[in-house]
Amino acid sequence: MDITVHSSFLPHDNADAALAFYRDALGFEVRNHVEHGGLHWITVGSPDQPGTSIVLHPPAADPGITEDERRTIAEMMAKGTYGGINLATKDLDATFERLRSRDADVVQEPTEQPYGVRDCAFRDPAGNMVRIQQAR
Repeated sequence: MDITVHSSFLPHDNADAALAFYRDALGFEVRNHVEHGGLHWITVGSPDQPGTSIVLHPPAADPGITEDERRTIAEMMAKGTYGGINLATKDLDATFERLRSRDADVVQEPTEQPYGVRDCAFRDPAGNMVRIQQAR
């Protein structure tokens, strides 16, 4: 079997803020940027990992969901409980300082975890949890 992770999806509610975080602060490259009807789908990823991307999408843009579902998604995003992703780096302290110097929303400073990783956490501008661990 030959299956790899190609892309994952995170919601964003402000394309400029999402680009400032994922492109400018994290250093991801923009691979695609599609605008339709004032909504933006932005595909980003690490230059060192061209086969794996994050698609930043407008929340609740799916025509198949109800207004109650849209409202629930908006409420969960506002609380920071809707989306998240785990990233890895070779230098956690440098990555943490780079994000903090760009006023990223710090959730957790670099910490040794009892489950065997050292990690830190931020919220992106849409409220998604972004955990970053040091690659070992």
